Amino acid sequence: MFSLYSLLILNFIGMKPGIIEIEGMKFYAYHGYFESERIVGNEFVVDISIETDCSAAAASDSLEDALNYQSVYDLVKREMQVKSFLLEHVAGRILSVLQTEFPNIQNARIKVSKVNPPMGGEVENASVTLFL
Repeated sequence: MFSLYSLLILNFIGMKPGIIEIEGMKFYAYHGYFESERIVGNEFVVDISIETDCSAAAASDSLEDALNYQSVYDLVKREMQVKSFLLEHVAGRILSVLQTEFPNIQNARIKVSKVNPPMGGEVENASVTLFL
């Protein structure tokens, strides 16, 4: 995410880059190529990693200066309720809304996994990871 050079520059100007991770968010949703997946639904797991300046929150201990995890979760939950054919579309839509609602985000990574996808065999997860 950040190169060593970038970290040195950011540290020099007083910015403390941080990575906020929200892992294992579980949702029951209706995403899939097959009509049956969009009717019956499936379990999905979402992991998100967000790079942002944490210097104000680190200094103040105030939620007002931090990226609110609950707001991020609510955004992910809202977007997971919108039916899509592809996991790529779900992940891309979440990243797009994240960037719009939280302009201080410098980078982000999202992984959306469909648990036990209908692939004709035993498959634990099918996942897509996208980056901002």
